[in-house]
Amino acid sequence: MVGDSAKIETSGTPAADVQIDEHLVRALIQAQYPEFGELGISPIDSGWDNAIFRLGTEFAVRLPRRALAAELIRHEQRWLPSVAHRASIPVPSPLYVGVPGCGYPWFWSIVPWIRGEPADVTPLRADQADRLARFLRALHVKAPAEAPFNPWRGVPLRDRADSLEERMQRLASRNIPISSQIVNTWRSALRVREDDFATWIHGDLHPRNVLAQEGKITGIIDWGDICSGDRATDLASVWMLFSERAARERALSEYGADDDTVLRAKGWAVLFAVLLLDTGLQDHPRHAALGYTALRKLQEDHG
Repeated sequence: MVGDSAKIETSGTPAADVQIDEHLVRALIQAQYPEFGELGISPIDSGWDNAIFRLGTEFAVRLPRRALAAELIRHEQRWLPSVAHRASIPVPSPLYVGVPGCGYPWFWSIVPWIRGEPADVTPLRADQADRLARFLRALHVKAPAEAPFNPWRGVPLRDRADSLEERMQRLASRNIPISSQIVNTWRSALRVREDDFATWIHGDLHPRNVLAQEGKITGIIDWGDICSGDRATDLASVWMLFSERAARERALSEYGADDDTVLRAKGWAVLFAVLLLDTGLQDHPRHAALGYTALRKLQEDHG
């Protein structure tokens, strides 16, 4: 997850609350799933919330690295199987659920290994616009009353206005001003009508959470922010994933987004771009590059 919080992060990637290494992962596997105890274990990535290890050739292990994420992985474990059932693109639905043990305090998951590289490393072909749109259309069904609520994803954009303004001001203080076109896009998004009901959303659909091979999407990963909310949150991804304006327009058309939804999606794209840029400049150049790129694409599409 590219994170945010009620108190805005100003120091880049949060520190881990628990140190996770191969020895801990092997101990958990051997204690709880000994049938996998002889498989190789190697670290793959560590994000804001979770550490990922490869387990053999067919599996990955996903473990929260801070307390905030401990609740989010439980959301994945409960709800992602139903998403996987109707998904047209592979998602890492948990195959096995691990419990606290070996000094590790939280639940964790064994998930299928999905081949591919993040889409910021392997850019998507333009013909993937239709495929992404169909995936999102199937995902964005009305969410049940008991679906998770996330105060930073899928909420009315006005609820994020103060934090975004603060981030914009901080960027300006670093001589990285946000253009008037981007500011106008944001303000226009604040004024449009909200949807009549909330849908399921991924909530964090940036290029590092989309896997691809040879430009084709192979998986959508990192579902910690799965929740009930505004579907425009996920549609913001088109300004992060597709370099051609025609592909972005095609994705939105195939999805069936109306004018208000497109404007809200642009607002969410501004929010994600500024968040990625602001936090990425601290200690994560890939996130900063994603932010710069999304802002450039939004400016291309202004008006």
